[in-house]
Amino acid sequence: MSKSVRPLGEQQASVLRAAPLSFTPFNDSGGAASSGYHHVNESITLTRRDFDGAARDLFAWQVHSRAGLRVQASDVPLRKGTVVLMRWGLGALSLKIPCRVLDVVDETRRRGFSYGTLPGHPEVGAEQFMLERLDGGRIVFTITAYSRPGSALAKLGGPMGRAAQRLMTERYLRALDRQ
Repeated sequence: MSKSVRPLGEQQASVLRAAPLSFTPFNDSGGAASSGYHHVNESITLTRRDFDGAARDLFAWQVHSRAGLRVQASDVPLRKGTVVLMRWGLGALSLKIPCRVLDVVDETRRRGFSYGTLPGHPEVGAEQFMLERLDGGRIVFTITAYSRPGSALAKLGGPMGRAAQRLMTERYLRALDRQ
């Protein structure tokens, strides 16, 4: 594991593996999230051209770590069913962000994964992180998410929660170009 990503203890991993998702997944075929959910779909063309290296970084939780989260994961590289506990903030005041990997895409020109929120996450919903190798070697990194407040703090935060989500999405998008 990377220095910035720590192993998740087996007891914590077992608890998170047994936890139900904190939302009901739905099929979003039309690009519009279910009623009551905020939808995000942002992309960036990376400056780096090493698709395999970018995918390795993505599957090793480097997007999240480089974006400023403290990451503990049951598996590195991640796979379907991996559980992760991320933290944002300092010490006892940090927000706990537990998630479970729902799907992994490992194709020649597309690699990525999606995870869903677990109880204790301030939001409820899912997020997908996808790399696509285009003709000419360019790599597009896309983040798609749907979420709504899941805790009293997130509900009270209102617009602040959306601002925090925008900030983290921007950090995630730029994280794969940082080494």
